[in-house]
Amino acid sequence: MDTLVFDLDGVLVDVSASFRTCIGRTLEALGGRPAADAEIVSLKLAGGFNNDWDVTRELLRQQGIAVARERVVEVFSQIYRGAPGEGVFGPEGLIHRESWLLPPAQLAQLAEHYRLAIFTGRPRRDAEFTLRHCGAAGAFAEMVALEDAPAKPDPEGLRRLGARLYIGDTVDDARCAAAAGVAFIGICLPASDLERRFRELGAQFTAAAVCDVINGLGRGEADQREARGAAPRKGGASRTV
Repeated sequence: MDTLVFDLDGVLVDVSASFRTCIGRTLEALGGRPAADAEIVSLKLAGGFNNDWDVTRELLRQQGIAVARERVVEVFSQIYRGAPGEGVFGPEGLIHRESWLLPPAQLAQLAEHYRLAIFTGRPRRDAEFTLRHCGAAGAFAEMVALEDAPAKPDPEGLRRLGARLYIGDTVDDARCAAAAGVAFIGICLPASDLERRFRELGAQFTAAAVCDVINGLGRGEADQREARGAAPRKGGASRTV
């Protein structure tokens, strides 16, 4: 059975009310100003900023504020978890604002045809908390988290999982899949700059949401063969579903 690997944030989990808010609060806590969405999107589109700790630190740098990465991680994590200390989650933590994006029936449908796994840049305890909170912990055979492999776009995590397909929502996800020789499905808005970048990086196809991926994977035997066996291709080989 082929292994289908998901990124977590922005693919399986809606983090718009957690991480984006956490970036703004961390900036303010460290003497900066909140960033516009366009500033965050620009960094993500450039690549090299898959982790929101690094996004936050770069935004501070652009505002003329130098802060050690360890301090950014400390403040960001406490706001996100709602309590100091790794693996401790308080009721005020923004992590509680996250919601699951893939309906259980569709997740079960995928599990009939694929071995499901996760490759995430989150700390393992944070990822496990969210999976438990969303009732999805038992759906995935394996997970590679922050502590387990080099950060994306390094392909080691995907290789360790034996991935044949990777579903992600950032440029670094796409680069990671390309480096691993794994077919990539990009989650993005149609006709967006991100969709164009995914096409340039050889995405198998793109979809506006993870629930649409099932429709894309189910469009005929030829599409399924291509998704399982084709290497990522350059240029305009992808399609949108």
